[in-house]
Amino acid sequence: MCGIVGILAKRPVADLLVDGLRRLEYRGYDSAGIATLTDGKLGILRAEGKLNKLAEKLKRETLSGTIGIGHTRWATHGKPTESNAHPHATDLVAVVHNGIIENYKQLRRELELKNHAFKSETDTETIACLLSDYLQQGKTPQQAMAAALKRFDGAFAIGVVFAGHNDLLMGARRGSPMAIGYGDGEYYLGSDALALAPLTDRISYLEEGDWVEIHHDGVIIHDETDKVVKRKICQTALSGKTIDKGEYRHFMQKEIFEQPTVIADTFSNYVTSENTFTLPKLPFKWKDISRLTIVACGTASYAGMVAKYWFEQLARLPVEIDIASEFRYREPPLPANGATLVISQSGETADTLAAAVYAKKQKQYLLAVVNVPQSSMARLADVVFPTLAGPEIGVASTKAYTTQLVVLLCLAVEAGIARGNLTQQQAEKILQALREIPAHINEVLREEEKICELAKSFVDKNHALYLGRGALYPLALEGALKLKEISYIHAEGYPAGEMKHGPIALIDENMPIVVLSPHDRLFEKTASNIQEVSARGGKIILFSDKKGVAAIGAAAFWSMALPSVIMEVAPILYAIPVQLLAYYTAFAKGNDVDQPRNLAKSVTVE
Repeated sequence: MCGIVGILAKRPVADLLVDGLRRLEYRGYDSAGIATLTDGKLGILRAEGKLNKLAEKLKRETLSGTIGIGHTRWATHGKPTESNAHPHATDLVAVVHNGIIENYKQLRRELELKNHAFKSETDTETIACLLSDYLQQGKTPQQAMAAALKRFDGAFAIGVVFAGHNDLLMGARRGSPMAIGYGDGEYYLGSDALALAPLTDRISYLEEGDWVEIHHDGVIIHDETDKVVKRKICQTALSGKTIDKGEYRHFMQKEIFEQPTVIADTFSNYVTSENTFTLPKLPFKWKDISRLTIVACGTASYAGMVAKYWFEQLARLPVEIDIASEFRYREPPLPANGATLVISQSGETADTLAAAVYAKKQKQYLLAVVNVPQSSMARLADVVFPTLAGPEIGVASTKAYTTQLVVLLCLAVEAGIARGNLTQQQAEKILQALREIPAHINEVLREEEKICELAKSFVDKNHALYLGRGALYPLALEGALKLKEISYIHAEGYPAGEMKHGPIALIDENMPIVVLSPHDRLFEKTASNIQEVSARGGKIILFSDKKGVAAIGAAAFWSMALPSVIMEVAPILYAIPVQLLAYYTAFAKGNDVDQPRNLAKSVTVE
């Protein structure tokens, strides 16, 4: 979603703001802008489209000033035009904003009656006008901020500079993340620590409802009651080098190839070489849990679906899984002695975060699998299970997904032992297979050229179908999502046994059918489905192992034999070829792989 950067320094900040915004491009955006104060006067530059357009403008129309704010916008209210781009400003104030002000229409009508003129279609401009109204009433910037925040409904993060106040940068958060950076005589605001990584490694995070005033001589944080509070300053491991693509064409390609390393790192963080667990201590015993509720969005929800198979089969633990946006409004009753597990790459996904709050109110133990240990979700959870994927810049998740699976399988095995459903020998077999996965992934990655050639046959397709059974069914959904996200080809994932209940009507010679089917106990069932597709002229793309390809490869238009693995770890291994297929299809079509149209990396609004 939208990105915010703010800087209060003793040097010109315009170029630093643009550099910070570049580090937030991964979040997805359609326009950008910056505002600075020079001798107390506001200067603003905005541009539709990519940051390069803003940078070109900055070369022609230099903005000086040692204090400023910047923004990358993902359109919600109003089209992605320059007039709707942030910052939004009056003569008195400039504002950047992530999130949605739900009552902006009511506030706008009220302000229009006071002769405030609006120039955009956005909800954000209401913030600028309301702050200006309070300033015109004689309030100080601090008083205006405190009063305005109490009028807003919705979720937001806000950065503000005030005309005539070269020593004041302000920010606030409710529902959307906001980090404060502490430098050498400089201070920063950012949507996340990654934006600030080249500037500082000392970060604190605003808590829900906090607002902050930043001066050259320090930072003053207020809670939602306006009381001055302290927030912990922590050291971040992020550096200015973390977003370099290196030898790769795209971040997504780089992140696909990083998976052997980050999977190994994540696994070794939770399991020793002697196959003993080093998982964080739980506030409960697995045998006492009546039900596990898993909640997530998008790709993370498919990781949760795989985990449902694992927890139920390995631990005989009942699991309910729900899309976060449905869960929070369905308001399900949650059982006594229940646990809720939320999964999110960013740890800031708005619907998942709201679901986590709901679960806490229902007295559930809250577990979080996240890639950002300092995120809002992590700070809310009783126990955090970090995925050691490192920063994931490509919008389409790859390494975050597979490291989520690693953590979830470790948890399911631990639960299986604790609940008496797995022997130590059975558990060690799974853990050994998991330990070997990075090497098997490297084998698949060495076959990328073969998948690259296959992808060329997808370029002129409009539809595709992905089929899988058991824990490979969620991967069929994930594979279809990946193809949709970056290649813009309509694709659907189905349980292979459901093909006869509708999708078979779509099959013809122009419909590629991607089948994910290792030679396991479900293989023969899927083989029958393949024959049905073949009989109707469908083009089978088969990912199996050597035994599976030998059995039914002749019926396939194209096949690839993956390393043979036990069924518990197959969803991790088989994720790699579907990621490569989506990547190379999008690349062959000339699409923007890392920043696909209309998508955002961190979805911090509903």
